[in-house]
Amino acid sequence: MSEEKYGLLSQITYPEDLRRLEVKQLPQVCSELREDIVQELSVNPGHLASSLGVVELTVALHYVFNTPDDRLVWDVGHQAYGHKILTGRRESFSTNRKLGGIRPFPSPEESQYDTFTCGHASNSISAALGMAVAARAEHLERKVVAIIGDGAMSGGLAFEGLNNVSSTDNDLLIILNDNDMSIDRAVGGMEKYLLQLDTNATYNRLRFKASQWLKARGMMNDDRRKGLIRLNNALKSALAHQQNIFEGMNIRYFGPFDGHNVEDLVRILRQLKDMRGPKLLHLHTTKGKGYKPAEEQATIWHAPGKFDAQTGERLVSDTSNEPPRFQDVFGETLLELARRNDRIVGVTPAMPTGCSMNIMMKAMPDRTFDVGIAEGHAVTFSAGMAKEGLQPFCNIYSAFAQRAYDNIIHDAAIQNLPVVLCLDRAGLVGQDGPTHHGAFDMAYLRPIPNLTIASPMDEHELRRLMFTAQQPDRGTFVIRYPRGRGVLLDWRCPLEPVGVGTGRKLRDGNDVAVLTIGPIGNDVADVISQLPQLSVAHYDMRFLKPLDEQLLHEVGRRFRRIVTVEDGVRNGGLGSAVLEWMSDHGYQPRITRLGLPDHFVEHGTVSELRQLVGLDNESIRRSIVEGC
Repeated sequence: MSEEKYGLLSQITYPEDLRRLEVKQLPQVCSELREDIVQELSVNPGHLASSLGVVELTVALHYVFNTPDDRLVWDVGHQAYGHKILTGRRESFSTNRKLGGIRPFPSPEESQYDTFTCGHASNSISAALGMAVAARAEHLERKVVAIIGDGAMSGGLAFEGLNNVSSTDNDLLIILNDNDMSIDRAVGGMEKYLLQLDTNATYNRLRFKASQWLKARGMMNDDRRKGLIRLNNALKSALAHQQNIFEGMNIRYFGPFDGHNVEDLVRILRQLKDMRGPKLLHLHTTKGKGYKPAEEQATIWHAPGKFDAQTGERLVSDTSNEPPRFQDVFGETLLELARRNDRIVGVTPAMPTGCSMNIMMKAMPDRTFDVGIAEGHAVTFSAGMAKEGLQPFCNIYSAFAQRAYDNIIHDAAIQNLPVVLCLDRAGLVGQDGPTHHGAFDMAYLRPIPNLTIASPMDEHELRRLMFTAQQPDRGTFVIRYPRGRGVLLDWRCPLEPVGVGTGRKLRDGNDVAVLTIGPIGNDVADVISQLPQLSVAHYDMRFLKPLDEQLLHEVGRRFRRIVTVEDGVRNGGLGSAVLEWMSDHGYQPRITRLGLPDHFVEHGTVSELRQLVGLDNESIRRSIVEGC
């Protein structure tokens, strides 16, 4: 990093260094910080646009608040790159998302400045309220700030937190980073409300001065403050002929203000810092601010991969001779099915581009629904449509589906409703790390009655499973598949059903049986093909539930050694299901279970992580050979 190029940023290692500067120097810090983020991410890809949008806010927060003693709780952790650079990680930021390097999202295990884990959205208000209540209980003068935005206000947990904030004694400051975005364009009533919400700047200045005047005269104790807030809210609602949703909950509202004027932000935050009671600061920001390509196409530049920082040209490799991404096969097949079956509708919680439902959304906008960052709602909304005769395909990233567990049980499975849950990003996802790995879906879904759970080995199998899932009387049907590319260049195939609960014998053998589920079966097939000294049978189970019992009887009778391989957690997944079935039916083979270990797997490339957890080809080979 050039000392001349970054004249001020190079002097900042921790926020205490930032706080030694004069306010008038902060715009230069913001400019250098923004440039540093662009330069770093051009060669080491990550989440670009979101972090660019909060540069001024990040600088102002660390300038005004005494971090790390004061708590900053980030929501949607891909906003926090500037925060990482200003909190002791500037020199190591080049290792971001790399194996052994700094983590992709804030983590208390990495830094005391990272107050809470935030890989998923909408948890900041609840967590920050807990911290604020704890500080008050311990009689600490600690300030707590929740920074929520990038679409996270559409999540139900955010509203649960707001409801509790309004009824609990606290001095929490909530900052709403309103950029009209999540990853794709933000949707829903809250987003439209925020776009329309306006507060007169003169009114805000007068209210600031009034609150300071009252505080100086000892008129802002809790009882008087609450009464004044109620009076203020009533007068404002009468004058404006509308009710502010936040002030309706007795949370003082300030804004909206320009989130890119760092000097004004410092002034406003200083005024709010010691104000008693819960308050919300509403800021308008631009996702991708300061880098023209990211401003113009924020969705693409959310995580653009490598690019030329000077020209803005994305360095996209030629994939014309590569198999398609699983998500694109899903998107194309969904549209194909929807054209045949007019009952099919598509549902996604804020990820139409990420899961490729945008393909159907473009062709059939009236039959696709982006419900915002609200996974539980996505499932129950789908269940409601299914109850009335529609056939929803609800696509949720595997790790995010964890948030909809009760909805899957209570609203879909109990009623055996025909909802097709397509779990994208199943298994190891790579550099996004433990908050995003789709590790647990098979284990946590397998005990639920009425579920059919399947995982395709390749693109043809995905298409056939999707066709099977939308046939009559299939009930709640789960299809899980990984991030990334498949294995077939010629991925289109006739749409035809597969027998529910049937597997496939891919290769016969006599020494050992290997049972796999999902695309990891392709790696196992490669390994087996290079073991001429062994007679290895390979079975693609295809379904985790119901299991293919005819196939398992064959395996139980013929083999004394079984190896199971899956890209989910070893405890509770396919290996556990096979072990239980063999025991229940009186077979006693020696079973070796390969899967993800009983700890959270860090970030790195998928190939690095597979080697780390013993799911690379060499580890699979050793497990098959041992004992034979």
